[in-house]
Amino acid sequence: MFNRIFILLVFCLLMASKNVCAQKGVNDTIVVGSIVIGNDTLPHIWLHDAYCIEKGNKAFAKRRKEAREQREAFDRLRYNVYKVYPYAVAAGFIMHDIDSAMTMLHSKDAKQIYKQHKENELNKKFKGELENLTMSQGQVLVKLIARQTGKPCYQIIKDLKGGFNARIWQTVAILFDNNLKNNYEPLGEDEAMESIVLEIERRGHFEYK
Repeated sequence: MFNRIFILLVFCLLMASKNVCAQKGVNDTIVVGSIVIGNDTLPHIWLHDAYCIEKGNKAFAKRRKEAREQREAFDRLRYNVYKVYPYAVAAGFIMHDIDSAMTMLHSKDAKQIYKQHKENELNKKFKGELENLTMSQGQVLVKLIARQTGKPCYQIIKDLKGGFNARIWQTVAILFDNNLKNNYEPLGEDEAMESIVLEIERRGHFEYK
C-alpha cells in the first residue's frame, strides 16, 4: 500500500489574483479612496463580502468532508492509472501480435506452441512487477486492458487458455475483489478514468519496453 499525502488547495486570497490599482507614495503609503465627513477625511475602502459559517454547522462540515473525500479518491485513481497504464498498453500490443500470429498459423499444435512461448515470455517480463500491484491497481489494470484490447480479461484468458482456466482465474479474481468480466465504459462509470488516460496520452507520459 502507498502512504500518500494529499495536498488540497482550498482557498487563495482574492486580491492576489486581481490587478489592484494601488501605488506607493514617497513615504511608502498606499493611495486609497477617501470620504470627507465634516472636517475629517477618512479612508474609503470597499471590502469583498465575507461569509461566516456558524460553528458546528454539520451540513457545511459534511459537504466539505465529501468534497475532500471525492478529491482524494480521484487522486488515488489518477496515481493508480499512471502506475498500470503502461502494462495495459503492453497488453494491447501483445494481443495484436497474438491475433496476427493466429491467422498465420494453421495447425492446432503450432498455435498452442506459440501461445505457450508467449506466455513464458510475459511471465519472465512482467510477473514480478505485477505481483507488487495493490488490489486497487489490479482493478484498474483489468479495466484498462479491456480498454486497450476491446475485450474483457475473462474473454482474453478464455481465448488463450480455454474456458476452464478462465473460470478458475475469475474465481481467484473475485476473492481479491476484482472481476475479469468487467468491460470499460468511458462514458459511464469509467468516465474519470478515461479523462486520466486521455491526459496521459496527451503528455505521452508512459513507457512500453
